[in-house]
Amino acid sequence: MNYIGSKYRLLPFIQETIFQTIGNTHGMIYAELFAGTGIVSRAFKQHVKLIIINDLEFYSFVINRNYIGNHICFEYHDLIDNLNNLPGIEGKIYNDYCLGGGTGRQYFSDENGKRIDVIRQMIESWKSNQTINDDQYYFLLASLLESADKIANVASVYGAYLKHLKKSAQKPLVLRAAEFEPTVHMHHVYQQDANELVQNISGDILYLDPPYNARQYGANYHLLNTIAIYDDFIPKGKTGLRAYNRSEYCKRGKVETAFEDLIRHAKFSYIFLSYNNEGLMSVEQVKAIMSKYGQYSLKTKKYQRFKADKDSNRNYKADSTEEHLHVLLKG
Repeated sequence: MNYIGSKYRLLPFIQETIFQTIGNTHGMIYAELFAGTGIVSRAFKQHVKLIIINDLEFYSFVINRNYIGNHICFEYHDLIDNLNNLPGIEGKIYNDYCLGGGTGRQYFSDENGKRIDVIRQMIESWKSNQTINDDQYYFLLASLLESADKIANVASVYGAYLKHLKKSAQKPLVLRAAEFEPTVHMHHVYQQDANELVQNISGDILYLDPPYNARQYGANYHLLNTIAIYDDFIPKGKTGLRAYNRSEYCKRGKVETAFEDLIRHAKFSYIFLSYNNEGLMSVEQVKAIMSKYGQYSLKTKKYQRFKADKDSNRNYKADSTEEHLHVLLKG
């Protein structure tokens, strides 16, 4: 999934820093509180005893409930085939987010909107009549979210749709399996405010990747939430927004207080914070806060800027940015 702030390309840097700091992590409890698509937690799924993963957005919960929460393999090919063979219907996505629905919005082609609707409704029907269990339910929902994202008619995020269908959006939706990695141990997946959850958990490794600027993820990925929740609401405005969560970490003047509260209550031996050089908090501010609670150090790595910046006409001079991985050995 094309995701703002994704750490996919930075995984070797993050893993190397964590392993160099800690050594062997097998048998440890690892937590990630601003998980997004959970790409970092997935990389540690085979390297720790237990993962605690969290994000405030429901689409993120669905994705992580599959990739992290699911740990025992099951047969899914017939389920995927049956869903791919369904004829499209006019439902929530077609009516509110496709041109044929009459709203003027074009997040998906008409045919793909109908395909999303029929697949989403059938998944819910299967759950209601107990044809599938919870593990299969979230597996199928995650598969739908990722497959729909691939043919969405957007530049990168869902803040706006394109006027004309781009080539990838013209391709028919094909449901692809969101295959997860099996593990011996169960893992815990939450959808809570990070500052509230941190007071009720404990462990060894805490990885933090909070929003670093004013972009609200609930607005940028509102349509993924709509597909996942599939509730009855009236979309607002030209872009069809739904009500969304507003993070304190996206607000200048409030982020420092929220961050220090999180660090203060964190009952973890090792804390790693991913934050880049364009964040609302400066390196000096982060260092000042984390240094109060133990031994602090900093690792840095330059990488290419996420392309959504160009798509949204943000006139940054640099074509690269610098990721800071702040390290705290909490005393």
